[in-house]
Amino acid sequence: MRPAGTNATLNAKPYDLILAGGGLANGLIAWRLRTARPELRILVLEQDAQIGGNHTWSFHDSDLDDAQRAWIAPLVAARWPHYEVVFPELQRTLAGGYASIASDDFARVLAPILGDTLRTNTTIAALTPTLVTLVDGTVLHAGAVIDGRGPVHSDRLALGFQTFLGQEVRLAAPHGLTAPILMDASVAQQGGYRFVYVLPFGPDRLLIEDTHYVDAPARDPERLRANIAAYAAARGWRIVEVLREERGALPITLACDHDGYWDDLRGQPSSGLRAGLFHPTTGYSLPHAVRLAERIAQQPDLRAPALFAAIRAHATGEWRRQRFFRLLNRMLFLAGEADHRWRVMQRFYTLSPPLIARFYAGRPTLGDQLRVVSGKPPVPVGQAVAAALKTQPQQIRTSA
Repeated sequence: MRPAGTNATLNAKPYDLILAGGGLANGLIAWRLRTARPELRILVLEQDAQIGGNHTWSFHDSDLDDAQRAWIAPLVAARWPHYEVVFPELQRTLAGGYASIASDDFARVLAPILGDTLRTNTTIAALTPTLVTLVDGTVLHAGAVIDGRGPVHSDRLALGFQTFLGQEVRLAAPHGLTAPILMDASVAQQGGYRFVYVLPFGPDRLLIEDTHYVDAPARDPERLRANIAAYAAARGWRIVEVLREERGALPITLACDHDGYWDDLRGQPSSGLRAGLFHPTTGYSLPHAVRLAERIAQQPDLRAPALFAAIRAHATGEWRRQRFFRLLNRMLFLAGEADHRWRVMQRFYTLSPPLIARFYAGRPTLGDQLRVVSGKPPVPVGQAVAAALKTQPQQIRTSA
């Protein structure tokens, strides 16, 4: 027997598109469709009380074009004209706009726009490319369902991880920062590439994030909290209140059987991390989410087979362009001692600002790539060559 209300749902007019999960990628897709194609019948399903979760998403101005920056501008919580990096043997300020979006602002802006197309506190039990079953037994039909509920485990991938814990804090006195610190790797490394990420959101308000590039996603949160407290104390900042805490583990791609991964999805349209749409070295996902939202809004056929093919083609194009980044990731994770991984990034930040900007944007030129790998390598040559040759996930797992 079906739960009450299920029959009515089954007989209701199908949606054009259901977005499973109200994270960054699906939220931007829904917003773009509501703006560009308001005639479509869409539905966003989010298990929590609001969309966006508990995150801070950041991007460089050069990651997006002028039109893209304009349409996401209502979401931006803070913007700065330059940023800093700190390493044991290098400290540098780089010009270039940098901006951040807070998930609370994401929800505040998008919820009214989405209106009754957004359904929160809704848990999904199962889905297919054209159907969603909720935990209460309700069945929803659509021309297509996009699964944006985060990454999935797959033997087709060999991954490292960027694991982090961040605290937004209020200080007893002004901190004095005028720009974000994207990486402060002058701290003790603790068994991997570790840096502290700092965003100045107000004169006495900071997001301080302890970040580790490590081989496994698990990290003791108490240790990361202690690291944040110690870093603040070392900078002379006295924390009087922790306003918010966020934590996570982002995948860093070392190698991927891309065709096999997409074959395993069996026609299920996907977005965000589940579709592999993130910067493979930095983990930044907002530029990819913006581009996917635009691609889907321009897609004439939103039925599942055509939509899956379009997203797969989009992701395949990105994957091919990211080959160089996967090479760098393998050098970072597989060559040299874990506590010396910072040397790879320190050397990178000695390069020209335009090259660094193109790197973050995921569009390095051939000349950029040659410049990054030329000269004396920051890791042992033999280990670097061995890491470069491990292009298949099985090669990496066998050697682990």
